[in-house]
Amino acid sequence: MEENLYHLLLKVMPPLAVVVFIALFFVKAGYGIFRTKTWGISVPNKLGWILMECPVFFVMLYLWSNSPCQWQPALVVFLLLFEAHYFQRSFVFPFLLRGKSRMPVSILAMGVCFNLINGFLLGEDLFHLGAGRYPNDWLASPLFVAGTLVFLIGMAINLHSDHVIRHLRPAGDTRHYLPQKGMYRYVTSANYLGELTEWTGFALLTQSEAAWIFVLWTFANLAPRAFAIHRRYRTEFGDAAVGSRKCLIPFLF
Repeated sequence: MEENLYHLLLKVMPPLAVVVFIALFFVKAGYGIFRTKTWGISVPNKLGWILMECPVFFVMLYLWSNSPCQWQPALVVFLLLFEAHYFQRSFVFPFLLRGKSRMPVSILAMGVCFNLINGFLLGEDLFHLGAGRYPNDWLASPLFVAGTLVFLIGMAINLHSDHVIRHLRPAGDTRHYLPQKGMYRYVTSANYLGELTEWTGFALLTQSEAAWIFVLWTFANLAPRAFAIHRRYRTEFGDAAVGSRKCLIPFLF
């Protein structure tokens, strides 16, 4: 049953990512700077982020704990890297948020749905169906070493970029500012660059088909939003202020 569902999702998710990618150029997801009341009922941003991100943290932990190979060194490292990201995103990041922003329940629900599917695909592949792919010497392989380095670089970019955004304006100031520090010197959505880099590294170090699908979905979700943010910054601050910075990938897009 689980294996059949896994293979079905493996076929369905890539073309669906392409559909979402195209759709998001026409419909801006209504959270953050693009939130409007037309998205309906909302919850406080902190609560929304916790509820949206924590399910995948527990799904991966559950699938790992039920794996017959759970203590294989490579699988333990996969789990720790993945859970480090989602622990921060679920239980640290929300409490660092400033302001009184809200998240539409519709966005929250879509996020939960995606995270559950993604957690199932990755956990089923890494800890069950594909566990035999990772002998003990996998941790010394060039792909693992390179992928781990890319993952950690992405995490550092992500954390620093979030820090920059949080400290753009003093308490009580409601004006918008153009972020300038760190990787924001090269792209207008450096936080998204960090996220995309992280999961590209994770796909490299695991060589998992499900992980590469996650990279595809990360790009499909973030690239249209990064493009929309870039256009908004040019409208709000002017072409001269934005300069030659790209949307998401330095020097390319």
